[in-house]
Amino acid sequence: MGHKVHPLGYRLGYIKSWNSRWFAKPESMRKFIKEDFQIRKYIKDNLKFAGIAKIEIERYPEKVKVIIHTARPGVIIGRRGAEIDRIQEDLQKIVQEKELGIDIKEVKIPTANAQLVAENVALQMTKRISHRRAMKRAIQLAESSVKGIKINCAGRLGGHEIARRETYKSGKIPLQTLRADIEYGFAEAKTKAGLIGVKVWIYKGDAILEKVEAEEA
Repeated sequence: MGHKVHPLGYRLGYIKSWNSRWFAKPESMRKFIKEDFQIRKYIKDNLKFAGIAKIEIERYPEKVKVIIHTARPGVIIGRRGAEIDRIQEDLQKIVQEKELGIDIKEVKIPTANAQLVAENVALQMTKRISHRRAMKRAIQLAESSVKGIKINCAGRLGGHEIARRETYKSGKIPLQTLRADIEYGFAEAKTKAGLIGVKVWIYKGDAILEKVEAEEA
């Protein structure tokens, strides 16, 4: 049997950090985890077309900070900041006692972000575009800005009765090398034949070597 490990969890504390950064006593743990889940669910459900790559949550004694990594910051901010104010009001109801702040960070190259690539491939499949065409197109767009990319689709591909798995790869993906900066993304395509899972791995280079080079410079 294969032993598959999540690329983020495998590198936590080494080259990657947690998406939720806070400390709590045992009695508050359940409440905070539930709040984090509700915050992420609200943002994902209400900002589907904003290209949300990642949501980070930091907690302080009197404040909760939500960092949204997005490919389209203008969609979240809205005209004259109206949309961001509405989002902040709704999220404040989830957090209640503490003050909530929202920080928006732009994803400079959406075609090189694993989560956005996975969601893009899934969206194309829901629009009846061939899975092979969607996967190959995503790889072509990402090739110039990454060192390696692998896309895996599993389910009733092409509407066939028997589910199967197809993988396309370009470059190298050193999954077991801890210093390798690997992004992982997952999305689901809801088709007439059923759910199709899309997994994407993107290798962006050696994180530790880049850090050492930056310090030396």
